[in-house]
Amino acid sequence: MTTIPATRLTLPRWLNLPLVLGFFLVLFWLAATIAAPWMTGHAPLDMVGRRLQPPSWDHLLGTDALGRDVLSRTLHGARHSIPIAVTVVAFAVTIGACLGALAGFVGGIVDTVIMRLVDVTLSFPPMLLAMAVAASLGPGLENAAIAMVAVWWPIYARLMRAQVLEVREREHVEAAIASGATQTRVLTRHVLPLCWTPVLISATMDLGQVILLAASLSFIGLGATPPTPEWGSMIADGASQFYSWWVALGPGLAILTIVLGFNFIGDGLHDYFDPRSK
Repeated sequence: MTTIPATRLTLPRWLNLPLVLGFFLVLFWLAATIAAPWMTGHAPLDMVGRRLQPPSWDHLLGTDALGRDVLSRTLHGARHSIPIAVTVVAFAVTIGACLGALAGFVGGIVDTVIMRLVDVTLSFPPMLLAMAVAASLGPGLENAAIAMVAVWWPIYARLMRAQVLEVREREHVEAAIASGATQTRVLTRHVLPLCWTPVLISATMDLGQVILLAASLSFIGLGATPPTPEWGSMIADGASQFYSWWVALGPGLAILTIVLGFNFIGDGLHDYFDPRSK
């Protein structure tokens, strides 16, 4: 009697639970940034009900102290929080990666100057440094974005420098140098393409952290200014209305889900690119 060997279902390597869950959470909020005006039927700045109305069928998350729909303000808040996070991370990665690659590849005095600047910046607590820069520039989302870029770029500079130092010692790089390739060509064609994976994974996970930092700056009055529907400022409004718990519920859940989404995507990408997980 012959036995038929059992077959085991194997899923694609990219299909892992954290990546899929994070993708759907982020996709929901990306859709919310586009469809926010049609999802609630209320404008975020219009006083559409009585003050501090509890959740009801007309206002699923109630109203705030000015009679504005909390759900509408939460969904419209994604139009500020997500773009500001993407902008901050994009600028931080660009500045940090370029300086880190230059420091790691050139070395010498260039490496010393850049890394001492990185060390000085990283010696300050990120929140304290962001508060100091934002306070000196004044309240506003643009100034808060500048403050967060000043906090985040050294992280990518150090990460990219470490990757370049490791890759430039490989045989194919030494072969390119021996064949007479210019320094620029060696860096752009043979070194940098192998250095971006850890940087991009870190950037994906940092998107959630930037949203948290932006909300923290808005919470203490150094970010978005009223009446902008930004999640941090909305939570600050809810904190002043202790018994009206629904005012802070919407933006709090929004921050929780979007941060979890970006962290899940980062974990999923790490598992996908990590050779130990294959």
